[in-house]
Amino acid sequence: MILKNVLTVDPINGERVATIEIDSGRIVSLKESFDVTSDQIVMPGFFDPHTHAAIGIDTMSLNEHKLREWEHFLYSQGVTSFLPTTVSADHEAIVSAGSFLEQYIEQHETTSVKGVHYEGPFINPSRKGAQNPSFIREASVEEIGSLPLKSCRLITMAPELPGFKQAIRFLAKKDVVISAGHTDATYEEMKEAYSLGCKRMTHFPNGMRGLHHREIGCVGAGIALPMSLELIVDGIHSAPDFVKLVYSLKGPEKIILITDSMSAAGLDDGSYDLGGLDVEVRRGRATLRDGTLAGSTLLFSAAVRNFREFTDCTLIELSRVSSYNALSEVGIPDRGRVMEGFVADLVVMNKELEVLKTIMSGRVVYDAA
Repeated sequence: MILKNVLTVDPINGERVATIEIDSGRIVSLKESFDVTSDQIVMPGFFDPHTHAAIGIDTMSLNEHKLREWEHFLYSQGVTSFLPTTVSADHEAIVSAGSFLEQYIEQHETTSVKGVHYEGPFINPSRKGAQNPSFIREASVEEIGSLPLKSCRLITMAPELPGFKQAIRFLAKKDVVISAGHTDATYEEMKEAYSLGCKRMTHFPNGMRGLHHREIGCVGAGIALPMSLELIVDGIHSAPDFVKLVYSLKGPEKIILITDSMSAAGLDDGSYDLGGLDVEVRRGRATLRDGTLAGSTLLFSAAVRNFREFTDCTLIELSRVSSYNALSEVGIPDRGRVMEGFVADLVVMNKELEVLKTIMSGRVVYDAA
């Protein structure tokens, strides 16, 4: 496959108009074009490490057909890698979801599913958000060790709760990344968690202790410490000005775009379920009956456009926050670059950042034409 005279955007090497040659699923050459402009932009395929569901398909009730359908829908959004994400549930339900995903990855040599993200149940009930309180519990190495961890890339936990220190030491040996989320930790507790290896925060600043000038809490820790921060850039979970503030303070190197999408993503407003909780979606805003935000209906391509609009970032920075940062963090080293030798997971867009074509492992999996 050849992509001729396109504006290539690499998070490290920057922008250049070039012709990309792809063979056997990888980029084999980039030949720079001089004095040429292009209407097409090629960036690394997007990676969503935090998505619960979309188009009515949920991580907690997957089968082969549903997961295939979910993958194909995400191709239309430029997503070439994602982590289906669980919610707080009983042990058997989480094991079932994790086991299915583990088997699916083993059985499919080419798949955009790159592992599982366990969000909960080891979180603080006082910051539960839309997690079902019936299933929230303290972490134990015994329970965590009995989860399917072979394909686990990420676990969201509350650092201040009993069992966290033992859990993070255990999971470090399994190469599982710990993200602080749904947490009421103080700044001192976050500093200790960081020293133990927790260097990431889930859907910042939602579901965590806010900023106060006498106790800067989790939000203050996210800004003050060199933590990586997930952001839901839908204009609902955080105001555009807050997104711009985080971008200004942290820089693109420490930001990871996510959707945190629930089953209504890609569908109409209406009534839905999230982990056994009733969710109402009105004008794209998903809430519980008490008004608590319940995930999002955000699509990843919209998150990319929103981040560009809210921050006026460069395309190079956009390629970091939408792909490279998250892939690097969870240990997927051969994707996230537009560079010779890397897997050809790419998204082709127009100047308005609308997805024209998605390429995964050198194969066109979505074509808007």
